[in-house]
Amino acid sequence: MEKRIAICPGSFDPITLGHLDIIRRSAALFDEVVVLVSVNYEKHTTFTAAERVDMARRATEGLDNVRVDSDNGLLAEYAKNTGARWLVKGLRAMSDFEYEFQMALTNKKLYPELETLFFTTDIRYMYLSSSMVRQVAAFGGDISEFVCPQLKQEIAARLRRAPD
Repeated sequence: MEKRIAICPGSFDPITLGHLDIIRRSAALFDEVVVLVSVNYEKHTTFTAAERVDMARRATEGLDNVRVDSDNGLLAEYAKNTGARWLVKGLRAMSDFEYEFQMALTNKKLYPELETLFFTTDIRYMYLSSSMVRQVAAFGGDISEFVCPQLKQEIAARLRRAPD
């Protein structure tokens, strides 16, 4: 029987509890889940790719069928090269859908065997995004409800703005 491999791609800058919810739910459905930290040279990130991979690995410890990787190429090519047949994406609102739908169709064109599954975000995380975490942390706000405990201090320290 073919191993069912799914990819949960994203920038994870930083990884949030919303991301982890989608990853955990994916891990319950697939034999292997690859959390793929995407490197997009057009997007400025706060954390380096290596830092984001490290944070994702620490956040997913204990999920035995989850591994973390990074890539700077086409997602469809990465999926094809690793034998993955599914992409899992979380949707918070209709505004996410239009972009993700366009990406799903493009990936399907590039790799016809690749299916994209959309998971609706748990209601607890519908408002949550990495950019919101960065903004709250920059002003010294409490991010403990947004990120996993083992990453909270590191993220907060890195993002806290110096007083003017």
